[in-house]
Amino acid sequence: MKGVVSLFLLAGWVLAGGTVRAAQADSEPVSSRPRPDLQAREAEVAPVLDGDVLGDPAWDGVPFASGFVQTTPDEGAPASQRTEVRIIYDDRFLYVGVICFDDFPSGIIVADSRRDASLDETDSFQVIFDTYHDLQNGFVFGTNPAGQEYDGQLANEGEGGGRGASVGGFNLNWDGSWEVATRRGDFGWSAEFAIPFRTLRFAGGDGLQQWGLNFRRTIRRRNETAFWAPLSRQYGLYRLSQAGTLDDLRIQPPRNLKITPYGLVQARREGTVDADTGTNVEAGLDLKYSVTPGLTLDVTINTDFAQVEADEQQINLDRFSLFFPEKRPFFLENAGLFSVGEPGEVELFFSRRIGLGPAGEVIPIIGGARLSGKVRKTNIGFLDMATDKVAGVAEKENYAVARISRELPHRSAIGFLFTNRQSTGDQPPEDEYGRTFALDGRVGIGQYQRVAGYVARTDNSDGGSNQYSYRASYTYDSAEWLLSAGYTEVGEGFDPQVGFLRRRAYRKPDVLIFRRYRTKHSKRIQELRPHVSYRGFWDFDGFQESGFLHMDNHIEWKNGQEFHTAINLTREGVKEAFEIFPGIMVPPGTYDNSEVALVAFSNRGAPVSFALNTTVGGFFGGDRINISPGVRIRFGDNFNTELTWRYNNIDLPEGDFETNLGLWRLSYSFTPRMFLESLVQYNDVDDNLSANLRFGWLQTANVGLFVVYNDIQEIGPLGPPRPDRSLTVKMSWQFDALR
Repeated sequence: MKGVVSLFLLAGWVLAGGTVRAAQADSEPVSSRPRPDLQAREAEVAPVLDGDVLGDPAWDGVPFASGFVQTTPDEGAPASQRTEVRIIYDDRFLYVGVICFDDFPSGIIVADSRRDASLDETDSFQVIFDTYHDLQNGFVFGTNPAGQEYDGQLANEGEGGGRGASVGGFNLNWDGSWEVATRRGDFGWSAEFAIPFRTLRFAGGDGLQQWGLNFRRTIRRRNETAFWAPLSRQYGLYRLSQAGTLDDLRIQPPRNLKITPYGLVQARREGTVDADTGTNVEAGLDLKYSVTPGLTLDVTINTDFAQVEADEQQINLDRFSLFFPEKRPFFLENAGLFSVGEPGEVELFFSRRIGLGPAGEVIPIIGGARLSGKVRKTNIGFLDMATDKVAGVAEKENYAVARISRELPHRSAIGFLFTNRQSTGDQPPEDEYGRTFALDGRVGIGQYQRVAGYVARTDNSDGGSNQYSYRASYTYDSAEWLLSAGYTEVGEGFDPQVGFLRRRAYRKPDVLIFRRYRTKHSKRIQELRPHVSYRGFWDFDGFQESGFLHMDNHIEWKNGQEFHTAINLTREGVKEAFEIFPGIMVPPGTYDNSEVALVAFSNRGAPVSFALNTTVGGFFGGDRINISPGVRIRFGDNFNTELTWRYNNIDLPEGDFETNLGLWRLSYSFTPRMFLESLVQYNDVDDNLSANLRFGWLQTANVGLFVVYNDIQEIGPLGPPRPDRSLTVKMSWQFDALR
C-alpha cells in the first residue's frame, strides 16, 4: 500500500510539475490591478422593464462599466466578449442595465430558469452590492437569458458557510423582492434589473453614498468567467475587499412596512391501519418593518412552511449525527449573522432546532420576532420564537438568540453569541433550559492569511462538567496555494441545545495542503489540484475514534469535465458496539482500512451530463463498494430532470447487506415565477417511497399561490403499502403598507 500511495502522489506532482513555470509566469498579479469605479446616474425617466437596454432612452448617455477580465480559462486576459453595465436610480428603485454582446448568439447556453438555480451551468450575469462598503457583506443578484431570478445574501466574504448553501458565508436561500427582464437578439442578450431600495439595507445620512460593486459574466460554451473588478483565480464574486466602487448615489433609506397574510387548507390521510383522514385550515401573518435605516423587525404569527421542499434523505452508515440544511424562509434571512462555530461539525446556533422534532416532526410555531441589521460597524441580531406542545415529542418552549458582531479593519471581526431554550410547558421554567455563550473572532493578515476561532460554554438544567468547546484555525489562500491548519476541542458535557453537534467529547486536529496549477500550454487541461488533508478525532482518554488521511488529485479539463482520483487511509475506533444495519452489529475494536476513490463529472452545461462518485475499500473490518452515478437532462430552457442513485454493497464479518437510495428530480418553469417541481425518493433501508410535488405561482419571493402534494409509502414485506398523503393549498399576498 505504501508503494501505491507513493506512486499516486508522485504521479500527481509530476503531472502538475510540467506546468509550474508556465503557471507562475504572470508578470503582474491580477489582484494588484487598480480597482475600477462606476458613476450612478439619477434617472430622468424610469426604464421600461422589458430587457431592451439598447432601445430604451432611459439608458442614453449613462456611463457604463466594461473591460471585464477573465479568471477562467485565461486568467488576467480580457474577456472574449464585450459587456456593458449601466446603473441608474430614482427614489424607489436601483436599476441595472446590462448588455452581454456575443458574436455567436446561437451558441448562448441557457440551462434553467427556476429561481435560484445555479448560474454556473448557463450563460449568465451577476452583480454584487456592498451597500455598507464594509468590504465583507453584500447582496447578490443575477439572471440568465431566460430571465431567471437569482439572489443571495453574503456575510464575511462568503467564509464560514455551512453545508447546503443555507447557513453562514453565502445564503442562497435568502430571497428578496425585485424584478428582472431579458431580451435576446443578434447582438447577444441584455437584461434590466429593478431592485427596490426596500429590499436592500444601507446606511442613512446626508450626502453621497459609495457602495462596493462587482460584476460577473459567464460564457458557458467557453467555460469562461470574467469580472469587472479583476480577481485572482482563487477568488470569486464574494471577494468584496477587492471589488470596485459605485459612486454618486444620492439616496435615503426608505421607510418599509410589508404585511404578508396567508391562508392554508390541508387534507391529509395518515398511513396507519385505520387510515385516519382529516382537514386542517390555518391562517397567519408575517410583518417586516424598518425600525431604522439599518435595523429591520420581522414578526411572524402562526408560522407555516408548507411550501418548503422536502429534505433529501440520507442513509447513516456511521454512529454520528446527520446534518440536514435549513430551508425555511423566515430563518434564512441574515442567517450568516447568527452563524458561529465549525460548519457541519459544531454549529452553536442551528435554526432547525426550532419547530422541528428529533425525527423531523413538525412542531407548530406559535409566533416570534427577529430584529436584525447593522448600526455603523456593528452587526446586531435578536431572535425570539415560541413553539407549541406536541404530545410525545415536545413541550411548549421558547427560543431566544442574541448576536453582536463588531467589524474591524483588514477583514477582521469579533463577536458574541447567546442562545437559550426555555421550557414554558407543564414543568417550571427554571427546571428545563439549555443555554450557550460564545465569543468568536477572525483576523485578516495581509491579502492571503486569516486566523479565526471561537470559545463557547453551555449551561443546561441537567448540569454536567466540561461544558466547553473551542476552535482555532489558520488559513493561507493564494493563487497557487491553499494551506490550513486547525484544532477543535469539545468537552464531555458540552451540549448546545439550540445548536448542532455531529459528535461529542473529542479533540480534533486538521490540516490541508492544496496546490493549484493553471496549465497555460495544454490544449485540454485547465487546472491540476493535487492535495493532501488529514483530520483525526480522539476522546479524552487518548482513544482515537476516527482518522482520515486523504490524498487526491483533481484534473479540470477545458471542456468543462473534471476527474478526481484519491486514496484514503482511515481509522475507526469503536468503543461500544453499534447497529449499522438492522440485525448487523459492528463490535468494539480499532479498524484500519484503505480505499480508492474516483469522481468524474461531464460538462454540466451540455443538454445531457453525467456524474460518478465511486469508493472501493475496507470498511469496519470488511469491505465496501460505494457507487453513486447521476444523470441530468435538459430540454430547452424550461425542463430539467436529474436522477441520482446511491448504492452501497457492504461485506462485514458480522453480515452482508446492501443499501439503495434513489433521488429523481423534475422541474418545469412555465415562467421564471411559475414552476412545477417534484422530488421522488426511494430508500430501501427504511422501506419507503416518497414524493414531494410543488406548484408555485409567485407574486414575489416566497409569496403567492402554492399547491403541495406529499406521498410517503411504506413498501416493506409485512403487508400492502400504507400511504401517508397530504394535499396543501396555500395562498399568501404581500402588501406594502407605506407605498
